[in-house]
Amino acid sequence: MDFRRLMALRLLMSKHLFSSHPRLFHLYAKSFRRKDVTTLNYNEIVRQDILQCAFGEGILDLGSVLNMVMERKKAKIKKLHSYAITPPANDKGRWQTWVMDEKSGKLKNVKAQTEEQLLDKLVKYYFPEMNLEKLTFHDLYEEWLEFKKTITNSPNTIKRHMQHYKRYLEGSALETMKVARTDEILLEKECNRLVKEYNLSRKEYCNIKTIINGMYAYAVRRKYLSENPMDKVKIYVKYKQMVKKTGKTETYNTEELRELNRYLEEKYAETGDSVFLAVKLNFLLGLRVGELVALKWEDYSDINHLHIVREEIRDQLTNEVMVADHTKTNCDRYVALVPKAIALLQRIPRDDEYIFVRNGERIRARQIVYVLEKYAERKGIAPKRSHKIRKTYASNLDAKGVPLDCIREQLGHSNLSTTLGYIYNPLTEKETYELMSKAL
Repeated sequence: MDFRRLMALRLLMSKHLFSSHPRLFHLYAKSFRRKDVTTLNYNEIVRQDILQCAFGEGILDLGSVLNMVMERKKAKIKKLHSYAITPPANDKGRWQTWVMDEKSGKLKNVKAQTEEQLLDKLVKYYFPEMNLEKLTFHDLYEEWLEFKKTITNSPNTIKRHMQHYKRYLEGSALETMKVARTDEILLEKECNRLVKEYNLSRKEYCNIKTIINGMYAYAVRRKYLSENPMDKVKIYVKYKQMVKKTGKTETYNTEELRELNRYLEEKYAETGDSVFLAVKLNFLLGLRVGELVALKWEDYSDINHLHIVREEIRDQLTNEVMVADHTKTNCDRYVALVPKAIALLQRIPRDDEYIFVRNGERIRARQIVYVLEKYAERKGIAPKRSHKIRKTYASNLDAKGVPLDCIREQLGHSNLSTTLGYIYNPLTEKETYELMSKAL
């Protein structure tokens, strides 16, 4: 595109000759193959062409232009800003002022080492579109994370996001990428690199994708972007192949459960510690271990049901263990008590508000896990964690023909697909063979 011809046309435009000489207007459109120009928008179109041509010819430098714009913005801020900009009171002090935060509706104190740096910070409040030009992938992550903290009750979720970002995204080529100029090819390349370099399973990659996708979805809602670039990202490399889980590793089979129950009965008779009855009872309840240890006698709502309304949680930021008045899914539920479960509950003294107590204090989830670990150590076998009890419960119900939707309700799952991930074969090889022989 010829810059001199453009400037000549700009001169004509400034004298309003386009409106009085339509042929000049059509000459412009034809000369530069502009099909998008009309008599209504030619002023803006020609301005854009002049700027693009000036940058292309090296007449204007983008960095210099942005600096000039920024300086004008700062000069304007000094006139508009209604709060005092205060210099530091001593050598260790900082420049500071106040701004009204639109999100909270409250005054916010803004500080910086120099007046120039303070004005840079004020730009994002007065001219958010200028701040967007500087917003990097990392800046967006920090802003999104602060937003997530306000809409989740789980500090553990926030910590997991921070851990995954630090491990996989910190220091990557994405961190310094400008959000407004997101390179979709680079984004896809980096996602594929992460899967390949770290040999990620599909599940682990989804943990990373949750962060990136959440960030860009937030950017769309904040009008930083018009669309989410993650929608176009495809993974072409192979995910890590995971060993398929089976009933042997995910459940206690009939024989293993019989031996474990015998051990639990012996230890309870020896110690009187209700933690052993808690483990035994959970094979008949299928609760999350945090729900099990948070049970109170008031939850024994009637002879045939337990009301599940709370759980033990661990704050991964402070490592503090506490009882929260909600379950993992924030939905309470009623779990059926079969006769064996009722008989176990009736053996436990009602000496405290909590059902399972040791030395006057509620037992913790870690103590349930410890019982299973000590049992495995005594048997010389690999330990099966507390969540395997839940899967054993679900698998036994399924093996006995209990409808899947009923199992879903008992487990407190929202989706049946989640419940299906808990169903395995809980029978011994002999029992399985006998059952197949009868069926065939």
